[in-house]
Amino acid sequence: MSKATTLLTSAALLVVAAAFPAQASDRRYPVSYVQKVDVTEPTGRTAWENKDSLNCDDVVLTEEDVLYALRHMRRVSWRAYDPERTDTTGCEGSALVTFKNGKILAMGIEPNGRTLALEYDAKMKLTGSPTSFYECSPCRERKMALLKDALNRADERRLKRLVAEGQLSASEAELRLKWGRAERDKP
Repeated sequence: MSKATTLLTSAALLVVAAAFPAQASDRRYPVSYVQKVDVTEPTGRTAWENKDSLNCDDVVLTEEDVLYALRHMRRVSWRAYDPERTDTTGCEGSALVTFKNGKILAMGIEPNGRTLALEYDAKMKLTGSPTSFYECSPCRERKMALLKDALNRADERRLKRLVAEGQLSASEAELRLKWGRAERDKP
């Protein structure tokens, strides 16, 4: 190969690498082909809800959240998604995403970036695709930044309960609350 060909190939590879960021989405569900997003349940509880961690009423899924998740979610195995083995809030919003090709994706999205997806055809019959599990670190960072206040309120509820039960003094609860907020505010 000549130097010109090598340089041209290298330049082309750099352009392609720049076009695909590290958090590229699942190629089966391109955002550019989304026809409609219908948030069917903006907030909901699952069997895993942990009110000490986050009250599901403080979490609302928006169309913007769904599109952001489609752009950044990375497929993971069931083992990596399993609520018994991983950190989960127990809060989940639901949405139906309709694509221009007639494909419909039913999504359950938690504020921590965990996403469950089922694929349907245009007649709402399940396709042969198995249930897919996703993690979205940018989603977690984005949504959790919006939820700092909700998390602080959850800490307050938990600490008030511990004080009422006599397991913690009021001054110790106040110190823990300040520490928790300081930890959450760290970059």
